[in-house]
Amino acid sequence: MSGILWDDLVFGPIKSRRLGNSLGVNLLPGNNKICTFNCVYCECGWGDSPKQLSLNFHNKKDILIALENKLKELKFNDFVLNSITFAGNGEPTMHPDFADIVDEVIKLRKQYFPETIITCLSNSTMIGDESIRNALLKLDNPWMKLDAGSQRMFQLINQSFDKIKIKDVVENLQKMSGEISIQTLMLRGIIDGEAIDNTQGEELDLWISHLLKIKPIRVILYPIDRETPLSKIEKISKDELESIANKLRLIGLETLVF
Repeated sequence: MSGILWDDLVFGPIKSRRLGNSLGVNLLPGNNKICTFNCVYCECGWGDSPKQLSLNFHNKKDILIALENKLKELKFNDFVLNSITFAGNGEPTMHPDFADIVDEVIKLRKQYFPETIITCLSNSTMIGDESIRNALLKLDNPWMKLDAGSQRMFQLINQSFDKIKIKDVVENLQKMSGEISIQTLMLRGIIDGEAIDNTQGEELDLWISHLLKIKPIRVILYPIDRETPLSKIEKISKDELESIANKLRLIGLETLVF
């Protein structure tokens, strides 16, 4: 599998176009991407179904020790840290101790960097579990993915292993209304002879209708920024992203473009 995988439990800080100085917390092993999706644009590359992998998650204690050591170092050096970010090699909420880890990370943030936000980049597929939803809602910045309007486009772009239904994702996101941001990667391309496009027409209208049900705090739009596993993907221009953003702003949805 080609792509970027993180070996470290804690990585960075990196300069993020969306989050500023971001310290990554990787809950997932470094030898495989572990995710419910196999997105055509994923910087980790193509992956395998979690059912086919040996899921040796990082130990909770080891994660927290690594994070505390890094926070101590950054504080000693008077580093300006904008976000502690759950990210890494797949979907962080798949870790069996995710909810407990969230509680402990909040304590460490309060101790070392009380002004720093905590972010989670999630693909929204695990939030049918109430404990996962509640853990995400404890964070300052839960960023939930929604890349499509229709089931067909959802499957083409996100390539879910268990044929997850977008209507179920939207219904679960509605349970988090008013407390989450929705992030969407806008793209066009071809996969297996089929066109992928979430930027216009009926597909865009359907996606907007989902947003109106979910009522997010904000919507975050961005294009591809790194090499993708599927080569035939077009990077959407800033002007086109702003045009889509303006449609959302007109209906009262705060929208950021990166």
